[in-house]
Amino acid sequence: MSPASLADELFTDAMREELRALVALDDDVITDLADERGCRALRGADIVIAGWGAPRIAPADAPGLRALVYLGGVAALCLEDAGGWIDRGLVLANARRVNAFPVAEYALAMILLDGKDAFALSRSGRGNPQTPHAHPGNLRRKVGIVGLSQTARALIALLRPHELDVRVYSPELTPEVAEELGVRACTLEEVMAGSDIVSLHQPLTADTRGQIDGDLLALMRDGATLLNTARGGVVDQDALLARLREGRIRAILDVTEPEPLPADHPLRTLPNVVLTPHIAGSLGSELHRMGRHAIDEVRRFVEGKPFRDQEVLA
Repeated sequence: MSPASLADELFTDAMREELRALVALDDDVITDLADERGCRALRGADIVIAGWGAPRIAPADAPGLRALVYLGGVAALCLEDAGGWIDRGLVLANARRVNAFPVAEYALAMILLDGKDAFALSRSGRGNPQTPHAHPGNLRRKVGIVGLSQTARALIALLRPHELDVRVYSPELTPEVAEELGVRACTLEEVMAGSDIVSLHQPLTADTRGQIDGDLLALMRDGATLLNTARGGVVDQDALLARLREGRIRAILDVTEPEPLPADHPLRTLPNVVLTPHIAGSLGSELHRMGRHAIDEVRRFVEGKPFRDQEVLA
């Protein structure tokens, strides 16, 4: 992982001792495969714990590697030559489920604060905000969710105690799953047009890049808010900027494209935009949850059990 200091944020001394009780732990952090010390450690490894910024590992780099636990969303990003690893039978685990919790918590907080008009009122000094609010107050507020990721599911669970009207669009959402989750299944157009706030949780793929385009943004009701904790690329940012400049809608953006935005980017100065620097995911003490997840997966591997959060390499 990189930087090397990330390991100290993920694992306390007590957590490292737990790992040492399970495996012969080499806890020197490999940040660059050109480092001979790291290369030697990798060549002798049965299992690797990897994090953000990890160098990509080819089969020749780790001839004995049997498993990789990745403290991020997609473990395959750490690998070179996926076909070679498939032939070797490498098993993978990722921390997508674990990292979903803080993102869902962030989204819940933003949804409730936006319902109180907190951001606009704080900027206006208790006066009238520039952009009229679609539906002040949270009782029976209409919350739209795009995507049915693990974060979206965690958010739906967190929203449940509040008296909100939650509608969801996802190609994966069947009537049975919608009933189980207690949400209303809608088309993407219905979610965009009928919600007071729309929270984005779709993955960034070739199909979803720029998915939230000018036509969909034009469907949003006056004073509605777009909340993005997914990826900046799922939104046509130029189209969003144009709509925001009209002053008709609002945005809360934890992710943008590029990231970070240039210092002079107009999104930084618009009064109807709240920007945060990609803080929704695990941060500070929340990283210990991911370290705990890694220990639990290592324990399962040592005990001959399948990973709880196994990723299929394809």
